[in-house]
Amino acid sequence: MNFIIGESWKEILKEEFEKDYFKTLSVLIEAEYKIKPSKIFPDYKEIFNALNLCSFHHVKLVIIGQDPYPTKGHAHGLCFSVKKDVQPLPKSLKNLFLELNEDLGIKKTETGCLTDWAKQGVLLLNTVLTVEEGKPDSHSNFGWDIFTDEIIINLNKHRSNLVYILWGAKAIKKTVLIDSKRNLILTAPHPSPLSAYRGFFGCKHFSKTNTYLIEKGISSIEW
Repeated sequence: MNFIIGESWKEILKEEFEKDYFKTLSVLIEAEYKIKPSKIFPDYKEIFNALNLCSFHHVKLVIIGQDPYPTKGHAHGLCFSVKKDVQPLPKSLKNLFLELNEDLGIKKTETGCLTDWAKQGVLLLNTVLTVEEGKPDSHSNFGWDIFTDEIIINLNKHRSNLVYILWGAKAIKKTVLIDSKRNLILTAPHPSPLSAYRGFFGCKHFSKTNTYLIEKGISSIEW
């Protein structure tokens, strides 16, 4: 595949690109974009947007999502984030911003684009990187989860003093890949309207992230 991917990640993940599962994944994804070019999200060039906007050595915080928004014009390769002009915002993102405001008094209403977070070292990583329009989890059996697990494994192997935010049962399962003695793991229910009131609201993960980073001598995130 002619993936657009940053040099730091290309070096870290070079062995993955040669494995059989990734070659199979590549064939499946190429076929999807060729057969249904306007119905597969995000745009082909944005599949690895999370990695391209946040280099391996710049990561401070990892937020793990599920798969891209299946609504046309929303997904752009960053979990929870939408393109700049998208309104109304997805409900999970609205709840995320409500918690941010309650936690730190920061109001974000003009845009749901989180590119500025990514550029500060926030890896906004979905576990599945592509989806078909109107069909959540449609690419969940393609092999993306193996690849994105390797991203987490490599961060855990080569980096420390990172914050991992895991919202929802699927993300929380990734705890086993992370050394909690060398990193901070924050867990809570997903910000979806179906679960946000069961412990996402009030989790204060934004302030807890910055407190930890500052304690480790790392610059905090400007949310």
